[in-house]
Amino acid sequence: MARMTAAQAAVEILKKEGITHLFGLPGAAINPFYSAMRTNGGLTHILARHVEGASHMAEGYTRAKAGNIGVCIGTSGPAGTDMITGLYSASADSIPILCITGQAPVAKLHKEDFQAVDITSIAKPLTKMAMTVLEPAQVPGAFQQAFHLMRSGRPGPVLIDLPIDVQLAEIEFDIDTYQPLPVYKPSASRAQIEKALDLLAASQRPLIVAGGGVINADAAELLVEFAELTGVPVVPTLMGWGSIPDDHELTAGMVGLQTSHRYGNATLLESDFVLGIGNRWANRHTGDLGVYTEGRTFVHVDIEPTQIGRVFAPDYGIVSDAKAALELFVEVARERKAAGALADRSAWADSCQVRKGELLRKTDFDNIPVKPQRVYQEMNLAFGRDTRYVTTIGLSQIQAAQMLHVYGPRNWINAGQAGPLGWTLPAALGVATADPEGQVVALSGDYDFQFMIEELAVGAQFNIPYIHVVVNNAYLGLIRQAQRAFDMDYHVQLSFENVNAPEVNGYGVDHVKVAEGLGCKAVRVFDPNELGAAFEQAKKLAAEFRVPVVVEVILERVTNVSMSGAGIDAVNEWEPVAAQASDAPSAIRNTL
Repeated sequence: MARMTAAQAAVEILKKEGITHLFGLPGAAINPFYSAMRTNGGLTHILARHVEGASHMAEGYTRAKAGNIGVCIGTSGPAGTDMITGLYSASADSIPILCITGQAPVAKLHKEDFQAVDITSIAKPLTKMAMTVLEPAQVPGAFQQAFHLMRSGRPGPVLIDLPIDVQLAEIEFDIDTYQPLPVYKPSASRAQIEKALDLLAASQRPLIVAGGGVINADAAELLVEFAELTGVPVVPTLMGWGSIPDDHELTAGMVGLQTSHRYGNATLLESDFVLGIGNRWANRHTGDLGVYTEGRTFVHVDIEPTQIGRVFAPDYGIVSDAKAALELFVEVARERKAAGALADRSAWADSCQVRKGELLRKTDFDNIPVKPQRVYQEMNLAFGRDTRYVTTIGLSQIQAAQMLHVYGPRNWINAGQAGPLGWTLPAALGVATADPEGQVVALSGDYDFQFMIEELAVGAQFNIPYIHVVVNNAYLGLIRQAQRAFDMDYHVQLSFENVNAPEVNGYGVDHVKVAEGLGCKAVRVFDPNELGAAFEQAKKLAAEFRVPVVVEVILERVTNVSMSGAGIDAVNEWEPVAAQASDAPSAIRNTL
């Protein structure tokens, strides 16, 4: 067998497990691992500016393509603690990423050595495994188990902590005979699928709720086939958006308190049966559970047994990987259709389409400063069906989900449960690294953008082009809107007179100059009629210079976005709704 350092063995295992890209920052305690990467070759490393940014880049990389696992690397101490937000975000959305940290020597772990922190204890609640490897010969097994756990059952992140002396120690290891461990995923039985379809057959107005598990399982095509076989309309959740194209005749729209459509909520309220696949009944999807569940039968399919009944008890639960379940749903539905045993759902589906064409929000505004609705209208017109949108939280994300259109899986990439500010920019870099020739468009409010703005330099240094739309109202808009309940507007304004940039008219930070100072290109828009040209210019700049391009749009300071604090039957439409097709031209054109 070959003799090599434990760090070299780890590098070789990464390659055997299909890893090609890593995101991170070197440091004293992880330098042996970096030395192994340099010596062994075969891995591409992207140097982040902040270790939290590296963890979000790894998330974006995983989320962009089925089978990807993003890897982030940092030294001991604060590097690991900086990754915790990334581990939380990945865990919450069932995203496998591998965090590798350096550590003080084994003999110094209890001596409060410089930058020695018990990172495994900190990370355990947010990972499927967090392990400080104390014996060099355990390194291959630790990495093998890490990949096994990340891929098995409900996907999720792992942290491996490597003391510097463990990395440097030599071990006997035969990489030529190394094999990844078999992946375990629970699968529904035929009897369970038969019963679920019997319950569906007893309904009059059924819906399928497609969650992020459908995307994670790479099962979107099966979902669409099942919907078409049965004629049942589909409600994608925020994490499942793209599992069925927005313009498919069986797309019923999203449901929820915030990231939802008027027609989606209305359709859910009209339904009498809901089949949830790979979803977790998130509170911002369901709202008041009494409103959401009343008069409806629920079947819930999820890969994680403890998710069944976690939020509310379904009438029937099935523990299964979404793809395994949908393969059986399709098989049984085909048989029943051939036997003439499937009900005609066309009248119900047609009524959903009617709502989809009538219950829209107005987007066609010519106001200066720009109303945000117009931005999303123009984005729909400027960017094609294969565009990958990346965003995280805030009024910008909520309204984008209400007004943008998505046509394929992994084309809406969102930190759904954790919603960490600053996530968007590094995640977009990870997405663009995974899909270098694709159209990646990030969307941020000004505060989200400022959180990790330094990561723009990563895109410039490593030629990772994408377009970042920044809707700037110089406000913490979502918090400001929430503060209405407290009758205050307190510490949520980001506006100030910038002595170096009078042209921003009191909006504070000059994002154009900052972006250019970090090696990127940037365009600022004041007039809504210039948005289309700005987006086209951004595409050309990204293609020519191969760097991120920022399109900053100066918005009106205050826009109250449609949402509810109670049930899906009580969404407050603060802004005008569409009275005619011309009020929402891209919605009419792109969803029907």
